Amino acid sequence: MSDGRWTTDGRWTTVGRRLSARDGRVARHAGLSLLVLVCAGFFARGHWPVIEEGAGRLVHADRGWLLVAAVATLATWVCSALAQQGAVAEALPTRRLVAVQFAAASANHVLPSGLGAGAVNLRFLTRCGLPVARSATALAVKACAGTVVRGALIGGLALACPGALRLPRVPMSGWTMTLWTTAAVVAALAAVLLVGPLRRALRSVLLDVRAVHELPARAAALWGGSLAFAALHATVVVAVAQAIGLPLPPERVALAYLAASSAAVLLPTPGGLGSLDAALALALTLAGAPGGAAASTVLGYRLLTVWIPLLPGLVALGVLIRRRVL
Repeated sequence: MSDGRWTTDGRWTTVGRRLSARDGRVARHAGLSLLVLVCAGFFARGHWPVIEEGAGRLVHADRGWLLVAAVATLATWVCSALAQQGAVAEALPTRRLVAVQFAAASANHVLPSGLGAGAVNLRFLTRCGLPVARSATALAVKACAGTVVRGALIGGLALACPGALRLPRVPMSGWTMTLWTTAAVVAALAAVLLVGPLRRALRSVLLDVRAVHELPARAAALWGGSLAFAALHATVVVAVAQAIGLPLPPERVALAYLAASSAAVLLPTPGGLGSLDAALALALTLAGAPGGAAASTVLGYRLLTVWIPLLPGLVALGVLIRRRVL
């Protein structure tokens, strides 16, 4: 007798093989989705005191400014999608692209900074038919545009706020000098050893940049999306600062955020957790903010951009995996 998958001579039928393959894919996707949700639960549980404290500090904040911050947070994912579309000449599915940016932002808070979002976007671009090499180059083009735009914003705000950027004074002990010397030697050795691969990677990025700029709409999307993405994140911090009554001008708050977030990249923690928090609190304090108000601003920013969207973003990631968008 046959159960619908076996022939009388014991061989798999074509239908049976297809059903088995489909069942295997469903099981794998379900397992990945469950793993994502479990990771989200443990991650939120481990950082629950931060979530609770941030929520408590914002109870008496101005609701209007918090709404501005929330709207700016939502718009960051759209701008990220716009910049990613601008980094490739091919048209990408708009709705899926925005959903992927939302999911990628949450993945970025689980893996070391940049790796989570990069992996999700790389998978999405390859699913859209781009070769792996071109997908990786597209991510590099987007990252380069973001770096240039962030540097331009910092330069412009620094000129508008002279004296706002001040480095903390660190005593140069023998251990400090040794650490800086070791770091310089390691950086020099890495540059020498990687000069060939870096040159090839840079050549690929420049070729893709040239191809993108031959299409004015793509170039506008790349640079406009990158500019809006950085400006909107700064807007979130400014709006939270206004909501809690931080006694600093908005341009100084924005400059402090942009400088701190750029410095936090040097320490690739998941989503900048810890590194960005400390750098932003320090930057706001050096700019003249009281310590308590600076901490409240950082907590409010993290609550809006990390903790509230984290679980929905990871659920979206699981759904995208299940639907084979990723």
